[in-house]
Amino acid sequence: MTQTKLLIIDDDPDYVDGIKSILEKADYSVDVAYNPKDGFKALESGNYDLLLLDIMMGRGAEGVMVARKINKDPKLRNIPVLIITGIREQIAFLFPGQPVHPRFLPTDELLEKPVDPKFLLEKVAALLEEAKAKKAE
Repeated sequence: MTQTKLLIIDDDPDYVDGIKSILEKADYSVDVAYNPKDGFKALESGNYDLLLLDIMMGRGAEGVMVARKINKDPKLRNIPVLIITGIREQIAFLFPGQPVHPRFLPTDELLEKPVDPKFLLEKVAALLEEAKAKKAE
């Protein structure tokens, strides 16, 4: 059986190392991109089963742009996206004075940093199962 391939796009190397080791211990194949541009290139060239995406990168909320680009791309649209971010502080920055719509981002799930390893693995497994079920339909 081929290993499940995950991609992490996050600009924090220390954080990425931690998440990557948790996922690899659970027997996932994990690639990493440290910026949105490299991440999008990797998505286009690789065959990933799941994307773990940070929102706050570079000059601001560049992860939002990645999520929106993926959603517009028919080839990438079906990849489940798990957003892991310290977003609560940034929501005020992104949407000053506005209530945040729960679907403001084309994403399947959102976790806040720091994430509990067991919870992370449960979410990843659940999203992969959902994606498999959708493909089978």
